[in-house]
Amino acid sequence: MQAGKIDVGYVAELARLELTAEERAVFQPQLESIVGYVEKISEVDVEGIEPMMHGRTLVNAFREDEVGESLPVETALGNAPARVGDEFLLPKIVEGAES
Repeated sequence: MQAGKIDVGYVAELARLELTAEERAVFQPQLESIVGYVEKISEVDVEGIEPMMHGRTLVNAFREDEVGESLPVETALGNAPARVGDEFLLPKIVEGAES
């Protein structure tokens, strides 16, 4: 991209930003510098390099789903604000259909 090809006013309009003339004058060379840097990165030879989603190889980030020991009921419900027997008591959050 050649210098001067980026219209900072148009970019600001797309981003719904109101810029003064002074701000446009400041941001114009900054935006051109950023785009120039991105273009420079595109010149890097990546032949033979496999694309990856992470910086390191991940095979499977999940553990096996195995049955384990549960918390005792009193520990699990110890800080519950309200309970009924061995269950949490929650306020009703689903309203019935209005007739």
